[in-house]
Amino acid sequence: MKRVIISFLVLSTMISSAKEPTLYPISRKGEVKDTYFGTVVDDPYRWLEDDNSAETAEWVKAENKLTFDYLAKLPYRDQIKKRLTELSDYPKYGTPFREAGKYFFYKNNGLQNQSVLYMTDDLIKEPKVLLDPNTLTSDGTAALTSIEISNDGKTLMYQLAKSGSDWNEIFVKNIETGEMLPDHILWVKFSGVSWYKDGFFYSAYDQPEAGSELSKANEFQKVYFHQLGTEQSADRLIMNDLKNPKQMFGASVTDDRRFLLISRSVASHGNALDFKDLDKQNSSFVTVMDRYEFEFHPVDNLGDDLFVLTNYKAPKYKLIKISTSHPEEKNWVVVIPEQKDVMQSVVMIDGKLVVDFMKDAHSTTEIYTAAGVLEHEIQLPGIGTVSAFSGKKEDNVAYFSYTSFNTPGEVYKYDFRTNKSTLHFRPEVKFNPDDFEVNQEFYPSKDGTKIPMFIVHKKGMEKNGKNPTLLYGYGGFNISLTPAFSASRIAFIENGGVFAMANLRGGGEYGEDWHQAGTKLKKQNVFDDFISAAEYLISQKYTSSEKLAIQGGSNGGLLVGAVTNQRPDLFKAALPQVGVMDMLRYNKFTIGWSWAGDYGTSDDNAEMFNYLLHYSPYHTIRKNGTYPAILATTADHDDRVVPAHTFKYMARLQEYNSGNNLPLLVRIDSKAGHGAGKPTAKVIEEYTDVWSFVFFHLGMEFRKK
Repeated sequence: MKRVIISFLVLSTMISSAKEPTLYPISRKGEVKDTYFGTVVDDPYRWLEDDNSAETAEWVKAENKLTFDYLAKLPYRDQIKKRLTELSDYPKYGTPFREAGKYFFYKNNGLQNQSVLYMTDDLIKEPKVLLDPNTLTSDGTAALTSIEISNDGKTLMYQLAKSGSDWNEIFVKNIETGEMLPDHILWVKFSGVSWYKDGFFYSAYDQPEAGSELSKANEFQKVYFHQLGTEQSADRLIMNDLKNPKQMFGASVTDDRRFLLISRSVASHGNALDFKDLDKQNSSFVTVMDRYEFEFHPVDNLGDDLFVLTNYKAPKYKLIKISTSHPEEKNWVVVIPEQKDVMQSVVMIDGKLVVDFMKDAHSTTEIYTAAGVLEHEIQLPGIGTVSAFSGKKEDNVAYFSYTSFNTPGEVYKYDFRTNKSTLHFRPEVKFNPDDFEVNQEFYPSKDGTKIPMFIVHKKGMEKNGKNPTLLYGYGGFNISLTPAFSASRIAFIENGGVFAMANLRGGGEYGEDWHQAGTKLKKQNVFDDFISAAEYLISQKYTSSEKLAIQGGSNGGLLVGAVTNQRPDLFKAALPQVGVMDMLRYNKFTIGWSWAGDYGTSDDNAEMFNYLLHYSPYHTIRKNGTYPAILATTADHDDRVVPAHTFKYMARLQEYNSGNNLPLLVRIDSKAGHGAGKPTAKVIEEYTDVWSFVFFHLGMEFRKK
């Protein structure tokens, strides 16, 4: 009994301490003012954009001390971290893929910071470690971003990202001997690697000025060919555009190494497409499409014909065949016309077309002949998400991965001779998937548009308006939110939480029309969809505003910041992650200019400027406003959405705080970036903090397992 009393007193002290008024660091205010179309806009925290200054470093140090001191006082931290570690500790396999007669796949034993690349002649045999990125650093912050195997299977090219940055380095390794070759390519970003003969194609930028690597706008990308055994300075320039600094290039080679394909883009969606016949000496590039507003994704070729997945004159996509001898639009042949569901991907295997569709934000997969005749649908395990099938045109078996909200990644083998799928790998997890219920519901947005939403909770949950609920959203850049497994979410749901994921306009769930309905001067539709999702969850008695938290990252961080400012009464806690918070200046940093297709910019015209100003999270914080508890997250190496967005947003939020005792905190990670490649240990640390914050502010208790 004495032990129980002591534990209760300790917990009471922790809770009382966490509820004390928050004393924020004082953030210096500058006198910066900008004039847009006659309107003067203050930007007093512009100095926080300088990520190299000692003053910014001191601000980060002070904010992190405040945040981590607060989080350390919250109850259940140790239990949450232990459970997150248990849930994360299961083997994870990637989809096997075949190159040069060998199989390659990624595997994580459970708590390894990064997945390891394996190789084998036969998937039944014990595989060999080909590359283990965990050996490259002591803290697991070096991550593989892509690999390419040479035609003869003797050479591995791989891209490595360090500390979460988008900057990549390319290395080359002899597969047979394990020897690292001297080839080393720097300043690669947003690039694949495509092998051809004795080298490879890649895209890169000029070396940036020292100190500007993580913030300066990325301009004048170029395509190069690197011949093995030579210095990067000798690489042959394949394509660039000196007149258009915003032009981006992606280079790839068809599977038979005959055609070099160049995708040209100037924004986050849409691309022009060129090809070159590498079998013809001194051949020139031929343009298939010179406009940028549509997507043209090459699938592969059959002989002289290129197969391309496109939304040109087909918002939900179609598959077309383009003769390289007569590539004019009038000669294009529609192989698979636009369907009622979105055509997401096409792969050529066993002379067939494997087509992945998205139906109400989940996967369906069908097999077609090369002429576009439907043969049959592949039966999937449930309502979930299928990754692209892995196989060659000459293979008669393929592998694919499947996941859902309560199903960690499973790998299946599909036999084209029997048209049957068999389970290749299923992870053993430390929870019972059958304890959870997954539903999809449709709710009306403000203008009456029906929006789908997935809702996940434990079976037997009572709709009494008292369930702690986390609402997640994104709504942008034609990106679709589909069912996926997250060990960290299970930790929330098994403790009585409800997880809801809304498929907002601006995403790609229903094709290009759905995407465009949430862009530029229609961006408010995205916020209305999210607010309506919250109101629906409350009206249906899933939860109440006192039990509701919201979360989103990147463009989703913008979403959370905007709706928190518009409807602070609707939420108890908000988690904006690596968010785009300054909508007037987002295009000034790194790759931000490429988002103008979705957002527009403050320089476009007065109407666009005013529209951005009136939802920009940094600019719409109200003086003496009452806000929910906020834990914003960012990282020092985020060169996608630079941390200055979150720094400025939080400095103003803390300045304008009304003193309602709900904390407004920022967690700034080190040696981390926008999220991709984050080590397992850092993920567990971050979600220990996130769930401690959410549990406390939604009044949750940790249930003993």
